[in-house]
Amino acid sequence: MPLPTPLTGVVPPLCTPLTPDGQVDTRSLTALTHRLMDAGASGLFVLGSSGEVPYLSDDQRRTVIETVVDAVSGRLPVLAGVIDTATARTLDHARTARRLGVDAIVATAPFYTRTHPAEIADHFTRLRDGSQLPLFAYDIPMAVHTKLPADTVLDLAANGVLAGLKDSSGDDGALRRLLVRARAAHPGFSVLTGSELSVDGALLAGAHGVVPGLGNVDPHGYVRLYEHARAGRWREAAAEQDRLAALFAMTDVGAEAVMGRNASALGAFKAALHLLGVFASPATAAPQVPLDDSAVKTVRRLLEEAGLL
Repeated sequence: MPLPTPLTGVVPPLCTPLTPDGQVDTRSLTALTHRLMDAGASGLFVLGSSGEVPYLSDDQRRTVIETVVDAVSGRLPVLAGVIDTATARTLDHARTARRLGVDAIVATAPFYTRTHPAEIADHFTRLRDGSQLPLFAYDIPMAVHTKLPADTVLDLAANGVLAGLKDSSGDDGALRRLLVRARAAHPGFSVLTGSELSVDGALLAGAHGVVPGLGNVDPHGYVRLYEHARAGRWREAAAEQDRLAALFAMTDVGAEAVMGRNASALGAFKAALHLLGVFASPATAAPQVPLDDSAVKTVRRLLEEAGLL
């Protein structure tokens, strides 16, 4: 379907359900897709960080896109991450995504090697020209070790290369400054926050929507938060944000001595979706360490306290 300009609302970044032997569980992925649509999502983002995109093979990436595009059937825009180390591989992913029917693509700056802003601009320009799809820049310096310069982002918006930005930088001050500049010069440019603990503040500052990993677990909560903010009910929005912040504690349940931060967060989301009956298995992609029984019990308690179980 045509992508709204700007894209607004709640655009969850789907977790990728896996079988215990590491294959994409298409039945569970379809169930998650329908759950998020029924909750009022404005769009769906596959193959992002919450979707474990760095861990998936090219075949698995295609399976994810095919499954979600088929389940959505044109009712919502589908955005697909085409994240990879350099332009050639990223372009391959982008062309595949277009062939499979997505409505927009999402890409980071190139990574592994250090990248100059001129090279980042060239990378995004080649992606847009090569895919002929709306392109969202994904600012996630913790993963790619490069903060997207605001000047580069806004120049690419002015040139029609970028349709929007997903900001997961955690730099609320930089986001606020970019929003002020974008609002004045590029009203159709969509800015979505990926910082799920400060959504109310980002929306108050002018962000168009949110891409919350925790939205896999509690999509209704983020839709309520967004709707409160859109209606100017800031006290209610803050209360919903506080409830979601308490639920987000599930991302810290993994023992740091035996597992990484990502494994803890993604393992918690998947454990929650398993407990909620959406996923058949809470398996995460290798080599991530799975949550132990104690951590899963904590996830269950947090779901109960949030009124989800």
